[in-house]
Amino acid sequence: MATNGFCREIPTKREGENVAIIVCFFLGLGTLLPWNSVLTIADYYYQLFPDYHPSRVLTLVYQPCAVGTMAILAYNVAKMDTRKRNLVGFSLAFLGTLVLLLLDLGTSGKGGLSNYISVCVVVACYGIADAHCMGGMSGDLSLMHPELLQSYYAGLAGSGALTSVLRLMTKGVFDKSDNGLRKGFLLFLSIAAVLGFLCICTYTFIFPKLFIIKYYRSKAASEGSKTISTELTEVGVQTKRNYQGVGDNHLDRLSNKQLFFQNIDLALVIYLIYVLTLSIMPGFLFENTGIRKLGSWYAIVLVALYNVWDLIGRYVPVIKCIKLESRKGLLFACLSRFLLVPAFYFTAKYGDQGWMIMLVSLLGLTNGYLTVCVITIAPKGYKAPEQNALGNLLTLCLLGGLLSGACLGWFWMIGKQNF
Repeated sequence: MATNGFCREIPTKREGENVAIIVCFFLGLGTLLPWNSVLTIADYYYQLFPDYHPSRVLTLVYQPCAVGTMAILAYNVAKMDTRKRNLVGFSLAFLGTLVLLLLDLGTSGKGGLSNYISVCVVVACYGIADAHCMGGMSGDLSLMHPELLQSYYAGLAGSGALTSVLRLMTKGVFDKSDNGLRKGFLLFLSIAAVLGFLCICTYTFIFPKLFIIKYYRSKAASEGSKTISTELTEVGVQTKRNYQGVGDNHLDRLSNKQLFFQNIDLALVIYLIYVLTLSIMPGFLFENTGIRKLGSWYAIVLVALYNVWDLIGRYVPVIKCIKLESRKGLLFACLSRFLLVPAFYFTAKYGDQGWMIMLVSLLGLTNGYLTVCVITIAPKGYKAPEQNALGNLLTLCLLGGLLSGACLGWFWMIGKQNF
């Protein structure tokens, strides 16, 4: 393959892609680990704030902040420095975790409205942080090899799986001890804080030095991308000169509006995927499934199963022969998932826990599978600045689906006493 005077041939897997895949997975893991820690330890917040519906309210606090921030960032995506944006996101998530730790230690694990409001403020910061990271990383990786984007999204699901496994372990260890829930909560946040700090270091010192990352960023610069200017010193002076030479040659780039309408079917699919998922997870699983043979373990096991199958689903498209790339097929599969709504309703009302476990597993598997199919096929055929913008637009639709689903989840409260 010919070069453009500033980078050599496209790198192969042997030249660093495997390392980049691991790094992207770790960055995805760190992006959502703080928020997933709060979700997974929701039973601790139900103990502290029993009258405030923590899993539902905290989700509704998180989502508007994430969507609002993401909308602003997506609108200004062409002018923003991706590196600074992601560092702001990782840093804000790390600081929020420290604040939650200090808040719990300072109040000795007491409830009350003032403490609940403080938790809500930190959760709002998580929403802002995740909008920075998810949109920034999605846009950045959309102009690279699809496996890097798939690995990052697998890391997002991996954070949920990790927190669920840790939750099961801490419940088993601390369940019979005094303040067992609180001990598990503090352990969760401590792990999230350490990994959050490691994410900052990884993104700052390791990610930009990987050759495959340098290659794709230099390629993006040659196509007029203005979001990676601070990265150009990593790929050399000649790259910077070429970038400056094409910097004003971006007027033929499709606008955000044009990109959205060209991909409105994929935007609708990613939106509807998360409308359904968040209308069920986690509020329905914590508040509407009743008490079964598993007792206090029931909701925790259901959330863990969802997260594990979501992670598995994000690796299924790696097998090319079963990856769904038809846009009509994706839309049909997405709409078919809404049959899960009556299935969950009647299972919660009449079925046993075995059927509920099966439905939750199916919900997670389809969520992960369809998500990766959509986000990896969308950037094909576009220039780097357009791929970056499209990655941000799809992330905005994803977060919008999360917000809508969290709002719709309140409808499960109607007739709850009958479950």
